[in-house]
Amino acid sequence: MIRNVIGSVLALTGATAAVWSPFRAWYDGRHGRDYAIDELFTGITDAKAEVIGSILLPFAFAALVTLVGIALRSRLLVALAGLVVLGFTVFWMVRVGQAEGSLVISGDGRGLGDGVANAFGGGVLLLIGALVMSGRTRPHGTHRVDRGDHEPRPTHPTLDGPPPDDLPHDLGDEPHRHPQASAPYAAPTQPFDVPVRDPDRDGPPPQAPPPPDRR
Repeated sequence: MIRNVIGSVLALTGATAAVWSPFRAWYDGRHGRDYAIDELFTGITDAKAEVIGSILLPFAFAALVTLVGIALRSRLLVALAGLVVLGFTVFWMVRVGQAEGSLVISGDGRGLGDGVANAFGGGVLLLIGALVMSGRTRPHGTHRVDRGDHEPRPTHPTLDGPPPDDLPHDLGDEPHRHPQASAPYAAPTQPFDVPVRDPDRDGPPPQAPPPPDRR
């Protein structure tokens, strides 16, 4: 939580510096809002651009992406915003170097101005904010344990669940009846073999001896 707050503050500071940078001097006292966005692809000229079509446009887009990333606690969106700011700043420096022949850093208002420094600093702060943020965290107590991954599947019928699929078909035909369940007080259904005596083979049956005479 603390990391998200610190990262969000850094990201907001970087986005603010990036949006403010076009209103500062970028080169030879010329503000960044005077450079048209299409000049980065066609070549730098001395024509003054409209604010809505200037280099402010990609920086404003980066600031919007930063706000969405902070709201969603997305480190990827915040890092993307930082890359957009740094990418367009470096691209502008390449185009200006081609138009001027070289880039000059001077303290008398000539050469690169503080607007470029603000853009660079804003992009770096956005990347640092993305690194500091911890992103979304999973709430405690939502970890699910799959029984099939940790316990072997029983191979015999149990009292706490339906019979497994590998039981014989005579037990699986009745899905609502447990294999061990039986009707109470039911008569046995197993037949018993009773021996039958054959008189021709075994002869007459033995006779019991007469009772003793007690007279």
